[in-house]
Amino acid sequence: MSRVLPKEVAVLLHDIRSTHNVGSIFRTADAAGVVRVYLSGYTPTPIDRFGRAQKDVAKTALGAEKYIPWEYFVSASRLISKLKKEGWYVVGVEQDVRALDYRKSKVKEKTVFVFGNEVAGISKEVRKRCDELIEIPMHGKKESLNVSVTAGIILFSRGT
Repeated sequence: MSRVLPKEVAVLLHDIRSTHNVGSIFRTADAAGVVRVYLSGYTPTPIDRFGRAQKDVAKTALGAEKYIPWEYFVSASRLISKLKKEGWYVVGVEQDVRALDYRKSKVKEKTVFVFGNEVAGISKEVRKRCDELIEIPMHGKKESLNVSVTAGIILFSRGT
């Protein structure tokens, strides 16, 4: 039996620094049936401020950036407030004392997953605005996974 995402799942990428990670997450989001990708902070967008395609995003997205709707917002906090007013449940993916094992969380019908900076993660301010925090348990010596790998695990494990 295949696992299917709930009706609406979106992704928010906040302060991701790598164009390659952004492109990879676009590709994964498209494959997982994500309805929209939100970009905020200094996260690179598929189109630069001059209207040109970002070659490094396109290189890893392999065209997914052209098919999956995306929007850029300067402030993740303001975006999260807007999404909550629209009925979205906001789940931060971050190691935190409050975080649940991702396998124990229950996805709502309209869920947006927040992924943060490759080194610093999701800021405390943005974490406070999330309805829930989840994490992937780490068993090795390294404390985290690459953000694009994390996005793949989370998006493909959210079956109903």
